[in-house]
Amino acid sequence: MDVAAAERLASELLMPLGNRWLHVQAVAAQAWDVAASVDPVERDLLVTAAWLHDIGYAPSLARLRFHPVDGARYLSQRPDTTHRLCALVAHHSCAWIEAEERGLSRELAPWELEDSPVMDALVLADMTTGPQGQRFTFPERVAEIFSRYGEGSVVQRSIARARPLLAASIDRTVARLAAAGQPM
Repeated sequence: MDVAAAERLASELLMPLGNRWLHVQAVAAQAWDVAASVDPVERDLLVTAAWLHDIGYAPSLARLRFHPVDGARYLSQRPDTTHRLCALVAHHSCAWIEAEERGLSRELAPWELEDSPVMDALVLADMTTGPQGQRFTFPERVAEIFSRYGEGSVVQRSIARARPLLAASIDRTVARLAAAGQPM
């Protein structure tokens, strides 16, 4: 799937969701902004994954009500997507931790966790973008997530566990941008 097709699909599925659509548009824009942190041949993949990372929130796709897996399952049924794109959607922003918390690790298992500049840049784009598309620092985004989800919720527990891993992804992306002559 190319970037334009991903944008159209995300628009179709998420525009009715208001703030979720604002978030996804801003994540895709942020992915373009940090694309210099990845190999030039993978930049379109990064932005495509950014457009699609939250499609599992679409009511028509929500089977498990765990959006990374719901989105990856939907994409895996389409002839225009690769297994790698599905895996990026399935594992964005340390989704494996929330899958563990929810008892859904087996459902996530068809997709390998990728340790790469593309995944790191996707994490940065998602974890520095607020729910209405606002640009946040990583600490601001974590604080926002904590305030939106109740004390002890599965999301709050998952983000607390993932926080050092997410921060490391962001740090690696910032370092790659600096090395490419594009400091954040």
